[in-house]
Order: sequence, then C-alpha cells, then structure tokens
Amino acid sequence: MCVVHLSGCNDAAPKFQGSDITGTHLGKDLALTGSDGNAYTLESFKGKVVLIMFGFTQCPDVCPSSLAELTQVIKLLGSEAKRVQVVLITVDPERDTQEVLKAYVSGFDPQFLGLTGTPEQIKKAASSFKVYYAKTAGVQGNYSMDHSASFYLMDASGESRVLLNNNIGATAIAHDIQRLLR
Repeated sequence: MCVVHLSGCNDAAPKFQGSDITGTHLGKDLALTGSDGNAYTLESFKGKVVLIMFGFTQCPDVCPSSLAELTQVIKLLGSEAKRVQVVLITVDPERDTQEVLKAYVSGFDPQFLGLTGTPEQIKKAASSFKVYYAKTAGVQGNYSMDHSASFYLMDASGESRVLLNNNIGATAIAHDIQRLLR
C-alpha cells in the first residue's frame, strides 16, 4: 500500500487575526446609496475585498480614529489596495447626506466610499450586519449616535469572512485583508 503525503499543500482555512465569521452571511440585505450617487449592494463590490464599518460624520472619536487607521491599512497594502474597498455606512442618515459623506470619507482617502439611505434602509442594513446603533440626546436639541465599532471584511465574492475589533491595529487588519486577497 502506498501512502502519499502532501505536506506542501495548504488547503486549510486562512488564519485570521480577527474572528472568522465565514458562513454567517452577514450583510446580505445591504441596499444603500453611495456618496457618489450610485446604488450599492454587496454584489456591487464583486471582485474586491470590502471592509465595512458603521459610523457617522459627526462622531467625535471612534469614527475619525478608525478611518485614520484604515488610511494606514491602505498604505500598508501598497499596490494590493486597488483590490480593496473601504466603506463607511452611516447610522445618522438625518445629517449624513451624500454630499456630507463624500466630503468626510474622501478627507481620509479619495477611494473610501460612504453609504447612506432612508432610516428604514439603514436599519435594514445594520440589522443585516447585527450592528447596534441608537440616537442619544444631547444638549440644546443636539444629539449623538451610539453604535457598534467593529469592522467587517467581505471577500471578493461578497461573503462575510472576518469580524475585527476596531482597536486591533492596522497591521492585523492588513494581514487579514491580504489573506482574503490570495
């Protein structure tokens, strides 16, 4: 009897720094309008690895620091970055119009995309990713938004693959994106 060992083969699942969420089918109900005026679903991004985060343009801390970190991720990816799309989905469609989102995300990187929609569309998209968000009262009629701060990596076929904590670091995010680009 002859036994063949294929020790050089690597058909094991990729090892991610974040949590492997393969098979959860998160995000399937994404249907929003981009800061460029175009309609988007996960199908729109076929062929690219997509990093999705939820936030809002008037966020005082988590959102701008996260987007700044994602700018570093894009730099770390070098030429591979052209195969990646960073997306910010607003949880504040009342204030985050297409124009406001475009100005905000392009200030971090011109290739970043903001998505918005009606409150009902945002709720459906957030539910599809199991994202928490809520309006919180402020002073003099102002308000803020509480929201989940994780990153979602979708592979080039539109499947949810990795959930990343927003403080995992640019190197770990780039690592997981590179695993999906293979």
